[in-house]
Amino acid sequence: MEGIAGKVAIVTGGASGIGAGVARAFAAAGAKVVIGDILEEAGAALAAESESDCRFVAADLRREVDIGKLVDTAVQAFGGIDFIVCVACTYADRGVESGRAEWMNGFDVNLFGHIMLVQRARPYLARSSSPSVVNFSSGSANFALSGRWIYPATKAAIEQVTRSQAMDLAADGIRVNAVQPAWTAKATLASGPAEARERYNALAGRLHMLRRAGSASEVADAVLFLCSSHAGFVTGSCLRVDGGHTAMGPQGLDRVLPTDLRAAGKAT
Repeated sequence: MEGIAGKVAIVTGGASGIGAGVARAFAAAGAKVVIGDILEEAGAALAAESESDCRFVAADLRREVDIGKLVDTAVQAFGGIDFIVCVACTYADRGVESGRAEWMNGFDVNLFGHIMLVQRARPYLARSSSPSVVNFSSGSANFALSGRWIYPATKAAIEQVTRSQAMDLAADGIRVNAVQPAWTAKATLASGPAEARERYNALAGRLHMLRRAGSASEVADAVLFLCSSHAGFVTGSCLRVDGGHTAMGPQGLDRVLPTDLRAAGKAT
């Protein structure tokens, strides 16, 4: 995609899963990448794949000093910052049983840390010719999930913050958008027990119009688009990369017509 090569991207949560797919996609498109994650071994190994055009920073978004290291590394190693992609998150959530500390941790990782990162990087983004921030939402931002309170709440907040950031950072030429993946296949699942894969795939087939889970590369393509020059007039938006998941109603893929049910009732 146009407008990616030669640019500098910070990708949080970039050591594994979707984040790793995003980091690899930027590197393959010719960007310089700073990966931030708490998974040090995986992050260092991924950075080594791209040699001189990728750096890994052991970063916990709950720590201001680590956020500073991410920004400083990008500026010192590559001369600036063009893109920030906020993938890192915690899924820790006990629903109704979650205590205050668990709520604070969820918001600190999923939302507050990324807000602080954007604030810290703002002066450098403003110097870029095409700066862009991409946040990560979830279908859970829009509907209830049994047993999960914290994670969905953070994702709903992320969508609102995306709109607010887009409004206020537009003066600096910074575009801010979000992507909303659904069930996405991950490497850890592929190497796990066969029964776990079968159950995951069965659920993914039922919960998506396209009858399958997404891939990290498909999500990464959407992120690259939002950062590219092709999306130059796109800001304040949330792009669904979810196989139709959030467009489905509670009937899912089942074909249920009330008229047919009523007719069957009369026939009996």
